[in-house]
Amino acid sequence: MAIDTVAEEVLRGEGFSGMRKTKLVCTIGPACCSLLELERLAAGGMNVARLNMCHNSRDWHRDVIAKIKKLNEQKGFSVSVMIDTEGSQIHVVDHGAPSSLKAEVVIRCSRPFTVRANFEGFSQGIMVGDELVIDGGMASFVVVEKMGDDLRCKCTDPGLLLPRAKMSFWRNGKLSYHGLPTLSKKDWEDIDFGVSEGIDFIAVSFVSDADSIKQLKNYLSTSSSKSVKVLAKVETLESLQNLEEIVEASDGIMVARGDLGVEVPIEQIPTVQEEITRICRQLNKPVIIASQLLESMIEYPTPTRAEKVADVTEVVRQYADALMLSGESAIGSNGQKAVSVLKMVSSRMELWTREEHQQASALYSYKKLGASLADRIAEAICNSAVEMGTRHGSQRLENHSTTENKGDGETRMFRSCSL
Repeated sequence: MAIDTVAEEVLRGEGFSGMRKTKLVCTIGPACCSLLELERLAAGGMNVARLNMCHNSRDWHRDVIAKIKKLNEQKGFSVSVMIDTEGSQIHVVDHGAPSSLKAEVVIRCSRPFTVRANFEGFSQGIMVGDELVIDGGMASFVVVEKMGDDLRCKCTDPGLLLPRAKMSFWRNGKLSYHGLPTLSKKDWEDIDFGVSEGIDFIAVSFVSDADSIKQLKNYLSTSSSKSVKVLAKVETLESLQNLEEIVEASDGIMVARGDLGVEVPIEQIPTVQEEITRICRQLNKPVIIASQLLESMIEYPTPTRAEKVADVTEVVRQYADALMLSGESAIGSNGQKAVSVLKMVSSRMELWTREEHQQASALYSYKKLGASLADRIAEAICNSAVEMGTRHGSQRLENHSTTENKGDGETRMFRSCSL
């Protein structure tokens, strides 16, 4: 079991009871890619550094991985590296800077453009009247004309167009799919790059079924001498429909609530998240909750109390294995403070949960009434049965207990200290 300098400090000061079980994943971006910033994140509690292959160059990613390895070797940290595949999605070609969307735009594929898509032939299957949603609701349009491979769209909900913003098309309240493969040619190239650099995890975007996960794991078993774990990102309706088989085939799950919120009504996201976490607990697979945990901290040094801190608290209460920062650490100016907030809130929630269980057990501590040895033995058996029923009466607690006590080092990769 690898204990890094942060965990060792906690053990010396508080013992095993003070160890934080909920791990922290930080997305690395321009705001935190220097050696000093990475060290500060690691010292603050970062367990996994996530590299989003949608952004930055291959050399940039290689440099970040080298810095993390250097910190692990020289400073005694144990930070793992995860790459996140881009996936076969339709997004806006990077146009440099955010711009306002208020009126009509022409979306083109290859010629000079107002807004240009990355996927050739993206307009096939799109009909006049379809709705175009940018980044899950940052802006919305309706298609008013098809001009060859291009679309002319009228803005219905003004908003902001960010570089590489995701585009999704809707018809009659349902997503219009294009049958894109889960892993694109670029994804396979990124995977080979990650394996050659010695990464620890691969998070696969837009997984629709278990076949793509099995294919990737078979490929890794023959192409990598190191054990690289494969996580499936749950972010589409198709992934929800095939959830159990995807969980069983994967080494872990990431609940990508941002993209999932495009396809699932927002009022259903909390229950969907809880159900995914429950299935992962039941099948003894680690689960990461991602997207917009502390979104307000991209700009502000403190989070919104009721909205975001309550969200983090509920994630820990559901026994998720890890929390993930995206833009908060990658592009925000308060990444270290965001990590500190996640660490503080998750640690306090774990402590409160332990105290709650202890209090519940104390309620059922009966006064010893038996006089004879036989009576005392019978009484001890009954008290033990009551205590066991109290601790494991609900399926959620039972699954958590199974994960904590019976899971091996690999399937407990996030709740253990082995990261």
